[in-house]
Amino acid sequence: MTTKTKRKSYSEEFKAEALNLASKVGFAQAARELSIAESPLYYWRPAALIKASTSDRESTLAFENAHLKHQIVVQEEELDIIKMPPPTSRKIKNNTI
Repeated sequence: MTTKTKRKSYSEEFKAEALNLASKVGFAQAARELSIAESPLYYWRPAALIKASTSDRESTLAFENAHLKHQIVVQEEELDIIKMPPPTSRKIKNNTI
């Protein structure tokens, strides 16, 4: 008869801090300091990189989107100026018959 051991789950904050520590002191040292095996650190790293690159892409796209919206506003203002009738120096007289 075998007994099942429950896997320990870690919060996202713990994982992020563990990976930060591992990048500073190395995976083996970080695992010893946190009293966990090295394998979870290696397993968490690719997921954290994907998440970070997604965040970077989203922020880049948000910045580009804001820039493009600003360009649209500027171009609409320029078009409004172009559509305005040119100023004239002549006074318009009412012609009455």
